[in-house]
Amino acid sequence: MARTYREAGVDIQEAKRAVERIARAAATTATPAALSTIGGFGGLFRFDPSTHPDPILVSSTDNVGTKLKVAIALGRHETVGVDLVNQSVNDVAVTGADPLFFLDYLAVGQLRAEVAETIIAGVANACAAAGVVLIGGETAQLPDVLRDDDYDLAGFLVGVVARADLIDGSRVRAGDVLIGLPSSGLHTNGYTLARRVLPPEAWAEPMPDGGRTIGDALLEPHRSYLDEVRLLRRALRGRGSDIGALAHITGGGWEGNIPRTLPPGLGVEVETGSWPVPAIFTLIQQRGDIADDEMVATFNVGIGMTVVVPAADADAALDAIGDACRIGRVVDVVEGEPRVRFT
Repeated sequence: MARTYREAGVDIQEAKRAVERIARAAATTATPAALSTIGGFGGLFRFDPSTHPDPILVSSTDNVGTKLKVAIALGRHETVGVDLVNQSVNDVAVTGADPLFFLDYLAVGQLRAEVAETIIAGVANACAAAGVVLIGGETAQLPDVLRDDDYDLAGFLVGVVARADLIDGSRVRAGDVLIGLPSSGLHTNGYTLARRVLPPEAWAEPMPDGGRTIGDALLEPHRSYLDEVRLLRRALRGRGSDIGALAHITGGGWEGNIPRTLPPGLGVEVETGSWPVPAIFTLIQQRGDIADDEMVATFNVGIGMTVVVPAADADAALDAIGDACRIGRVVDVVEGEPRVRFT
């Protein structure tokens, strides 16, 4: 019978070690707006409303999903924090918002301070790259919920946008051009299916295109599009124009995400083959004998974010982002028709 908290599975001393290590990583993201450090009961952030006239706060929360199973099995925890931050940054960026601060939640079966530090260092690195303050978080020991090596990782992001700068899809019209920003791989979606098709015994195999293993490809970090969105807006505003809509291609694939950003009665016609598809998607489809419609309903298949711009500004938008692709156009749709069609 357990007579102490530690014997029951919760190690307070290890938690203290973890907090000390995590605090060092979080300190690298501090800015003058952060009025507190890791370890308090609440994170303090001084928001200056003069930076965004008529400000609107934008919030997002997400987790890394079953991609964690790959990281845990391979003992590679450096990049899952990057996944966590970047997907939240992208969710906020589609509204035109600038991210402000981030909080993480790490739940573990058995706490190991060094592993926790590695995970949160990835969070801090991605926060620093995006100019986001890692203002707080929680590390929970849940030995009766999670197995020893298992953990879950979630995050919470708050950003801000001036009302006049909000991207809400209201300017989108039929005939506008659909541009795709390439993904770095699966990002953080579709791993439950991907792991069935590519089980752990396959992860040490080389990718068909060479240079790395299947495990490497599965752990490729989720790409952030914050810089690209800012570049696009700068280029288009120089022409007296702006982005009409942005969609982050995550869970639910293309049909589950693009229509969320369009006015009623509009959809997109996507030109199949108009962008390069990373080898990991081809491998998954071939080994799993997966139909095309299931692939685009589950995975991003090489496009992590879509951008709608007026046709007259499409070339300028493509010039602003070197790896962007023209992948389709906005079309009228009637009720009952699919709002994402592939041709």
